[in-house]
Amino acid sequence: MYFVYVLYSPSYHKIYIGFTADLEQRLKSHNELGKKGWTIKFRPWDLLHTEAFEDKHSAMKREKELKTAKGREFIWSLVEKLKG
Repeated sequence: MYFVYVLYSPSYHKIYIGFTADLEQRLKSHNELGKKGWTIKFRPWDLLHTEAFEDKHSAMKREKELKTAKGREFIWSLVEKLKG
């Protein structure tokens, strides 16, 4: 099972889109364990959205879709709903 996930940093008003086979470990990496990379600058991250896929190819395809302008529009609409 593979997961596409969207993280949101309320402190910095940033989003991050990724995919993984181990969602729990990946979230821990983004929020605690990671020592380098873009996401460490904007901690803490909240899990905003996830989608599950049977295969890696499908997850990668969906991640790419979410990184388009239309996909980011969808994600920002989720952020707005969250903020209420």
